[in-house]
Amino acid sequence: MGTITSEHIVEDLRYLQLLSRSFPSIVDASTEIINLEAILNLPKGTEHFLTDIHGEYEAFQHVLKNASGAVKRKVNEIFGNTLRESEKKEICTLIYYPEEKLQLVKEKESDLDDWYLITLNQLVKVCQNVSSKYTRSKVRKALPEGFSYIIQELLHESSIDPNKHAYINVIISTIISTRRADDFIIAMCNLIQRLTIDSLHIVGDIYDRGPGAHIIMDTLCDYHNFDIQWGNHDLLWMGAAAGNDACMANVIRMSMRYANLATLEDGYGINLLPLATFAMETYADDPCEVFAPKVAINEIEHNEKTLRLIAQMHKAITVIQLKLEAEIISRRPEFKMEGRKLLHLIDFKRGVFCYNGKEYPLRDAFLPTVDPADPYRLSDEERELVDKLHHSFKNSEKMKKHMRCLFTFGGMYTVCNSNLLYHASVPLNADGSFKQVEIEGKRYAGKALLKKTDQLVRSAYFDDDTAEGKAFALDYMWYMWCGPDAPSFDKDKMATFERYFVGDKELSKETKGHYYTLRNQAEVCDQILREFGVEPGPHAHIINGHVPVKTIKGEKPIKAGGKLLVIDGGFSRAYQPETGIAGYTLVYHSHGLQLVQHEPFQSRQKAIEEGQDIKSTIFLVEFNQQRMMVKDTDKGVDLVAQIQDLKKLLVAYRMGLIKEKNSY
Repeated sequence: MGTITSEHIVEDLRYLQLLSRSFPSIVDASTEIINLEAILNLPKGTEHFLTDIHGEYEAFQHVLKNASGAVKRKVNEIFGNTLRESEKKEICTLIYYPEEKLQLVKEKESDLDDWYLITLNQLVKVCQNVSSKYTRSKVRKALPEGFSYIIQELLHESSIDPNKHAYINVIISTIISTRRADDFIIAMCNLIQRLTIDSLHIVGDIYDRGPGAHIIMDTLCDYHNFDIQWGNHDLLWMGAAAGNDACMANVIRMSMRYANLATLEDGYGINLLPLATFAMETYADDPCEVFAPKVAINEIEHNEKTLRLIAQMHKAITVIQLKLEAEIISRRPEFKMEGRKLLHLIDFKRGVFCYNGKEYPLRDAFLPTVDPADPYRLSDEERELVDKLHHSFKNSEKMKKHMRCLFTFGGMYTVCNSNLLYHASVPLNADGSFKQVEIEGKRYAGKALLKKTDQLVRSAYFDDDTAEGKAFALDYMWYMWCGPDAPSFDKDKMATFERYFVGDKELSKETKGHYYTLRNQAEVCDQILREFGVEPGPHAHIINGHVPVKTIKGEKPIKAGGKLLVIDGGFSRAYQPETGIAGYTLVYHSHGLQLVQHEPFQSRQKAIEEGQDIKSTIFLVEFNQQRMMVKDTDKGVDLVAQIQDLKKLLVAYRMGLIKEKNSY
């Protein structure tokens, strides 16, 4: 915008009058303009991207604490050869786990005051470094209340200045003599963690497989700046919390499959006793071998009795799930999923599955709750069980809190600093054009499809039960989990029945949509970027998760000449045998974009006691000779607009169109 004229002021007068409440005088408006102009010329904050965490809370928390190796790099830069490698490792471990590390130090350190003095000085240097790209105001807001003044003094005074050297030393000595050193160290370490990552992007799939999705959600609910792009597993839990019984059954089945009862029982207080009772009675003499949980993956120790009970519960909920899904398929012919109703194709007398003119022997033919004459009808006991589980899901207070967090900070996609983030796909036709998907009689494609599905997900959870369209939206939550045209799934089928009961690899094969091959083409990625309002260029990328990158087989996470990045590399232990690594994370700082490949995380205990960090390899995706500044980011665009509005306000004050307040 060029020169501000009286016409511009008159057009925006109502808005400027509202703005004047926050900046009631020329002095206030001028000061804010100076502040915003200064912020524009700071280096951009570091963005951190994670995806497909799948309940692996220890690895997740460690990657947050070490910022994908950024803390370690900072420590190396600051101390270089002035400290031994073992000493630098000690500082890093302290920053990651201050409370636990302090306990170990106290057990072996003979001169604790001397250790405090050295350590506090080292932490101040690290904190000065990580806070240097932020305004004092932003750092001040991040400070712990009890130590705010002291930390500000230490961060903004130089010990090189001889007049200040004694002053700083006295502050540190007094912290030690007043026995506040432990609390102060913990506060400094947490501040370093917070300032190292400016914003966090979770590109989907927090839930399922691993034991601590609820712990991850607790961490996120208290995190300072983050967003979530919903993955299919997140949407499944959101559907269960909204009251979709088929989603609920899938959630429980997945938990049984990986012997992960902690999230349901300890995390959300879901009462699984009715399911256990029903399963023990129904499958009392059934070995349920096909439904034995994959316990080795999570390294969870269960005795044989518990494993047998989990297998029985696993089988019981799987059969119930297939019936509940058939109910949705029958009442929603528009989903075009009639082919996924398969129980009626079982020949119970001969124990075979008859499909497309071929017969397949069943891996498990003992299905006492399935009536061959009416295979999709829930028995009275099953219906009663579903009602009890439904009540438990709908009334979990912790689940409600976590769902609010997912809805408030989440969505189907987001665009941030020329990066387009979504979990799985944007459905495409074979020729690369956007696939038209029919929903409630209207057709949607590309960005419009993701916006429509986002709206349906919110309607399913928040709309009143009597609201028009609520019932459809609730059913669509299940479609988002396994529907062929759902952007969160985008496969021809989810072969749950075939994997459990048939085992034929060809029959169990799930064919991915065209997106997953076409995303390797630069022109297709450019088309998708433009569809979402991102101009293709050297700094524009699509960032996906969902499909694990099989690094062990030579697959690369960087596709289409760097335009698309798939950062699901096996955070979940369940995928690590397939991927050969333990996940990717992405770090976008002022010097460029780095892809970080991680080795498996051993344990929190080993990280604390032995200083075992995650071994990571850094790949440079993009490097900028000149640092990116705030003015080069989306936030910069917003700040420039704010500055322009404030300049209009100044003109309005000077022209007398708006009167100053408190100016005398």
